[in-house]
Amino acid sequence: MLNSVIVVDDEAPIREAVEQWLSLSGFEVQLFSRAEDCLAKLPPHFPGVILSDVRMPGMGGLELLAAVQNRDADLPLILLTGHGDVPMAVEAMRDGAYDFLEKPFTPETLLSSLRRALEKRALVLENRQLHEQAETRTRLDATLLGLAPAMQTLRRQVQELAQLPVNVLIRGETGSGKEMVARCLHDFGPRAKKPFVAVNCAAIPEQLFEAELFGHESGAFTGAQGKRIGKLEFADGGTLFLDEIESMPLAQQVKLLRVIQERRFERLGSNQSIKVNLRIIAATKPDLLDEARAGRFREDLAYRLNIAELRLPPLRERREDIPLLFAHFSRHAAERLGRDAPLLSGGQLGHLLSHDWPGNVRELANAAERQVLGLANPVSVDMPEGQSLVAQQEAFEAHCLRSALSRHKGDIKGVMNELQLPRRTLNEKMQRHGLVRDDYLPDNS
Repeated sequence: MLNSVIVVDDEAPIREAVEQWLSLSGFEVQLFSRAEDCLAKLPPHFPGVILSDVRMPGMGGLELLAAVQNRDADLPLILLTGHGDVPMAVEAMRDGAYDFLEKPFTPETLLSSLRRALEKRALVLENRQLHEQAETRTRLDATLLGLAPAMQTLRRQVQELAQLPVNVLIRGETGSGKEMVARCLHDFGPRAKKPFVAVNCAAIPEQLFEAELFGHESGAFTGAQGKRIGKLEFADGGTLFLDEIESMPLAQQVKLLRVIQERRFERLGSNQSIKVNLRIIAATKPDLLDEARAGRFREDLAYRLNIAELRLPPLRERREDIPLLFAHFSRHAAERLGRDAPLLSGGQLGHLLSHDWPGNVRELANAAERQVLGLANPVSVDMPEGQSLVAQQEAFEAHCLRSALSRHKGDIKGVMNELQLPRRTLNEKMQRHGLVRDDYLPDNS
């Protein structure tokens, strides 16, 4: 249960008496003599109750109530009133005050009102948290697409890790979406409003790596004209994403390890230490510990980066998601190119499901764009053995549903008549395949 109380009163004896009563009862108490000071230090989603006198120099209790209501209409504020202020306090309750206590009041009266207010506040904050979690899940479902169990697990892990201040290592094959997952860890976490800085370690020449990461002062080396802010400094407060971390030169690995340990670094050509507060997310295809055993990566850095690990499944391990992803990429390509998204034939769908997709989601997106462009045989591929019949049936069913929904522009009755399905069965199948009628309405085409 919440136990935080802010007390605002210009009379020191009252503040001290209330603090003593509340502290003895197990409450955490903050004291303010001025309402302006309380507002300046009031955090968002304050987990408690405000107790305020009505009449004070400067901003009074009623003005404080109005200001608090503008910030958070559900934050309980209890007014302390003199006898002549009771009608005013009753009116204030109509305007949103939780309660009022007429002076002098007993400790029992105060504690009873506070406990009721705190119970209400706890319910409000719990409901907000549940709403935010549900909203995050919805946004994640729309970003990290897929109905496969591995993708459901990945979304759950991303949602949990996004809130935690720990370094994360993402492992996955080329084209599997490692940067998108890193971006989700940033966007759905508390650092979302701060910079997300992506660095591809394999794309930076070794002789320029240190300057790129740490920045430099003017004249630090030949050609260093003017001061340059490095990626570490630019990412302060946010997230630094190091893609293909296994390609980082060993000499720079030592310096990165020091940054992780000390949260400080120096620009090239400077002795001034710069403090940084950032989260590091690294991505790799090989196992970093295998790289360390081969002498290509520092083992201590591998452990520092791998506080939590996310594994991205290759597309061949979640074939049931291929039709959904292909339709998504086709729709986006068609919008971008100003064309219609062509429907797949059964044979084309079979090719999609049978291909091993070594380039993973990136390769699939490219195939979808070629299909929209009408290029010859955009998805003509080899058909290796081993594809489960159940997976092919599920994928084909999803494709048939999407095709019918597209043809009938989201008209459920038309889809029911064409596919000869009762309404309940159609709803169940659409839900299982993650299909939403609104996506196929004319305004969304």
